[in-house]
Order: sequence, then C-alpha cells, then structure tokens
Amino acid sequence: MDLWHRLIGRPLKVNEAAHEEITESEGLAALSLDALTSVAYGPQAILLVLAASGAIGLILPITAAIVVLLALLVLSYSQVIGAYPGGGGAYAVSRENLGVGWSKLAAASLIVDYVLTVAVSIAAGVATLASAFPALLPHTTLLCLAVLTLITVLNLRGVGESARAFLLPTVVFIVGLLAILAVGLVHPAAGAAPSAAAAVLPRTIGLLLLLKAFSAGCSALTGVEAIANGVPLFREPRVARARRTEALLGTILAAMLLGLAVLARRYAVVPHAGATVLSEIMVLAVGRGWLYYTVSVAVTTTLALAANTSFGGLPVLASLLARDRYLPHVFALRGDRLVFQHGVWVLAVLAGLLLIAVHGNTDALIPLFAIGVFIGFTLSQSGLALRWVRTRSRLWGLRTLLNGTGAAATGLAALIFLFTKFREGAWVVVIAIPVFIGLFGRIRRYYDRVRTELRVGESPPLAEPQRTLVIVPVGAVSRLAAEAVATARSFGDEVVVVSVVFAEPDGGPGEGESEIERQWAVWQPGVRLVTLRSQYHSIIRPLLRFVHSVDRRVHGRVMVLIPQVVPRKPWQYLLHDQLGLILAAHLRSRDDVVVGILPYRLGEDPEPRPQMDAVR
Repeated sequence: MDLWHRLIGRPLKVNEAAHEEITESEGLAALSLDALTSVAYGPQAILLVLAASGAIGLILPITAAIVVLLALLVLSYSQVIGAYPGGGGAYAVSRENLGVGWSKLAAASLIVDYVLTVAVSIAAGVATLASAFPALLPHTTLLCLAVLTLITVLNLRGVGESARAFLLPTVVFIVGLLAILAVGLVHPAAGAAPSAAAAVLPRTIGLLLLLKAFSAGCSALTGVEAIANGVPLFREPRVARARRTEALLGTILAAMLLGLAVLARRYAVVPHAGATVLSEIMVLAVGRGWLYYTVSVAVTTTLALAANTSFGGLPVLASLLARDRYLPHVFALRGDRLVFQHGVWVLAVLAGLLLIAVHGNTDALIPLFAIGVFIGFTLSQSGLALRWVRTRSRLWGLRTLLNGTGAAATGLAALIFLFTKFREGAWVVVIAIPVFIGLFGRIRRYYDRVRTELRVGESPPLAEPQRTLVIVPVGAVSRLAAEAVATARSFGDEVVVVSVVFAEPDGGPGEGESEIERQWAVWQPGVRLVTLRSQYHSIIRPLLRFVHSVDRRVHGRVMVLIPQVVPRKPWQYLLHDQLGLILAAHLRSRDDVVVGILPYRLGEDPEPRPQMDAVR
C-alpha cells in the first residue's frame, strides 16, 4: 500500500458505502457542529455592537428573537428534508420552484457560506484556545492551517469516519457547556456577580443599533441548513434520521443561546481583546478550574471541527452542480474512499487562502459571514411556499404561512446584515456571489456547446474506415524500438520509423545516419526506415515537417507513436532527455494527428513488456 492510501485508508468497494453513512448522533458531529459551536461567536458579535452604547442588557431580547427565527428555520428545513431527500438544500428547492436563475444564486450563496464557515469555525476555535493559553496567540495562522489540514485528511477518509472521530469531543462540548450554563444559572461558583447596575438598559436606543446587533447575532444560525443539504449521507431511513437530527440541533442550540444571553446580562460581560465572551462567561460561572479548562479544550476542538459541516455539504452540492453542468464534471466523481474528493480539495484551498489573508482573525471574518446562508434561507423557504401553493398537499395553507413568514424574516435579516456590515467587509460577498453565478453560466454554456457539437443523445452515422499510417520516431536500434514497432503494427495499416540525424558541415551524410541505416539493414524488422537529415541541432522541427508532409489523400489518419523510457526512481528522469514528451506537446495542438505515448519501464523484470498509455 502506498503512502497516500496509508494516510486516507484503503480504497472502498461500492458495496461498502453503507459503512460511511451516518446515524443521528454522528450527524450532530458531522453536520451540526457549525451551528452548535456558533455560540462561541454569535453572542460575542451581539455584545460587540451593544457594548459601545452601554446596552448590554438588550442581549436577552435580541437572542430571544434569534431563537424564534431558529425555530422557524428548523421547521422549514425539516420540510426540505422530506421534500428533497436527494440533498442540495436551497439549490434543489430553488431549481424546482423558483427557476434556473434563482437556483444559481442559491448555489453561489451556499458555496460562499461553506468557505466562510470553514474559515470562521477554525479561526474561532484557535481564538478560544489562545484565550485559555495566551502563549499560542502569535501562532494563530499556523495553528489554523494545521487544523484545516487535519480536517481535510479526515474528510478524504470519508464522512462517516470523520463523524465518528468527532463524536467524543462533540459530546464533551455539549454536555460540558450545558453543565457550565446550569451552574452559572443556579449557583455561580465564581463569586458574586457584577453589580446589576452594569446591566441597566439605556433610556433610548436607536433602531439601527438594534438591527445591527440582531443581524450580527444571526451568525449563530449558520449551519442550520447543512443537515438538509446532506440527507444522502445518512443511513436508512434517511429522511427520519435527518429530521430527528435537525430537531435535536435546534433544541440544543436554542438552550445554549438563551443560557449564554442570560449569563452575559447577569454578569454584564463586555468583550475585550485577549479573551472571548464565551471564555469570560465560563470563568465567571465556574472559575478557572478543571471544568473550565476541559470545556475550553472541547470548545476549541469542536469549533475547529465545525468546519466539517462544510466538508459534508459543499462536495454534495458541487456534485449536484456538476450533474447539472454548472461545475466541471470531475466534481461528480467519487474517489477511492467514495467521497467527492475534488470538492473537499477545493474547499480546503479556498478556506486556507482566506485564513492566511485575515491572519486567522475571527472578527475580520464575521462581517463576511451569514449573508450567503441567509440568502439561501430566504430562497429555500420562498421555494417551499410556492411548492405548497402549487401542490395543495396536506396542511398546505399552514405550511405556506410558516415558510412565507420564515422567508420574510430571513430576507429581512439578510438585508439588515448587508446594510449594516457592507463597509466592514460584506462588500466582498456582494462581489463573490455574482462571480460564482457568472462562472456557472460560462461552464454551462461550454458544456451545452460541446453536447450540441457532439450530438450527445443522437444516433450518429457510422464513420467510414480510413487507412492509418503510424509514424514511430526512434534514436537507435534497441529493444525500445522493437517494442514500438510491434505496437505500431497492431495499430495501423502502414508503419514508418523515422530517425533524425545531423548533417555534416558540407551537407553530406553524417556518421550517425550511416550507422542507424547499417543497423536497420542487419535487423530487418519489416518496416520502412526514413532518416531525416537536419541542418540545425533540432530534432523536433524535422519530425514535425515530416508529419505535415504526409499525403492525407493516401493516409486518412496519421498516428505518431512515441516510445518513452520510464526509469524506476523519480530523480532518474533528470538523466533522460524528454524529447518524446516535448514532441507530443507540439503534436497535440494539431487536429489531424493522433498522439500516443508508449512507456518502456526499466528494471521491472528481465523481459519488460510496456503497456500502452493514453492515446489522443
């Protein structure tokens, strides 16, 4: 087994796919950590807005409004799971109910959200760790990239395996944080809370400030859609398992958000550099004891692993887009571990570049966050409302009201977020989404042109057989030449071996020309040898001229078969000229020549038999 398969695991058979499917508990670890761990930056985003006006006490009503919106989203996406079990979430809903243009907007928004989710989750996890261990602060970017690499490798091994690997820290995080909140609410162990006067509401508060705090806190709702996007990842019965996971996610997240809001108001927590709001609340609730450090490590771990939500969702979405010809077809191909590995790689690269650009700073990423996902929320619920009106299924009126209300609420939240965060960086998302939409359009137009030109789906007329000439360039009589001649004979009606020699200064035949012709006469392989005399120290140009000179009226098809030595070790390539590959590169620009590379592998056995490589 090579090093790569030692890293990601042995290739899986198709009938082993069930091993990578997930249960409800594994679904929380694989697809819900993004939403659950948003408690590390959602409340902090609200307090960053409120602290400047001394309105910290408003965190509780604002959080309550966000929890109401969370409930609407959970109910909505439970319906998406039932109606679209093939995955794709907002993209699938929009494609069927709103049309092509809106579906591309949904897909572009989700892609932007998935990339930002990875970056924000990892950056927030490393920030929480640095709050507990300040010595790590200078190494933030490096730690972020290390965590990203680990998650990428785990996802290349398979979603099921990554979910099982993340299950223990997920349980520790949920149980530990809920325990701390319970202690803080019932019996604060860290001593007396700050004076209640610190949490008194100001007499006047601007509507813009309220809206800005609400939109900032809505970042805590990102990831609610991931379960609906990844329904195919669940074990049977998929729909029932996915719905139970969605309900469990909503219940746990609501309890965490409300508990943190109550404690933040009770302790009048104010954000400051060097410590997260979540870390401050935990210290005030239980002190810096073993529970604090245990949960801090668990929060860090699960925050970093929350990026796994995107690794479960984006590759599935990319495969659907590739199937619909909006992304390269390669995104629809599964790797040895039965995962859409090209989607995993692209997500990892984009998130890594973003983390480097912002130096792993969570606060720099938050203004970019949530716009994409709220666009997806709005389109998904709008599409569902239209679906219920069109199908008139059971309880269609109630469902339409639910989804219509949800669409209005999330659409308003997206507009507020865009308006309040535009100058802080949200303009990047406004540019990125149309760029993706434009990319989808160009790729689709290309594939449509190809399908039209190739007449895919039609019954084409049978091509007339043509006489084929195979040209084999060689430098000397050898076993390499013998293998090339034998292979060429099986391909064409006529074979010509061509050798380039350098002419003498007086223009006469050189020693090399005489030697190869003498060896050929002794060997007598039964094919014609043509020696090309070059006036320059160039081998490629004479060969290209010879190929061009072939009479196409006699030989309808011309093939150039290039024998190429393949050494045993990579460094030994430096010891061989690469004239064959250079010639192939020149010939592949021609439409009237078929190019083939015949590899001759050295040192495999006493009687090596090369096999044919790719032929164009």
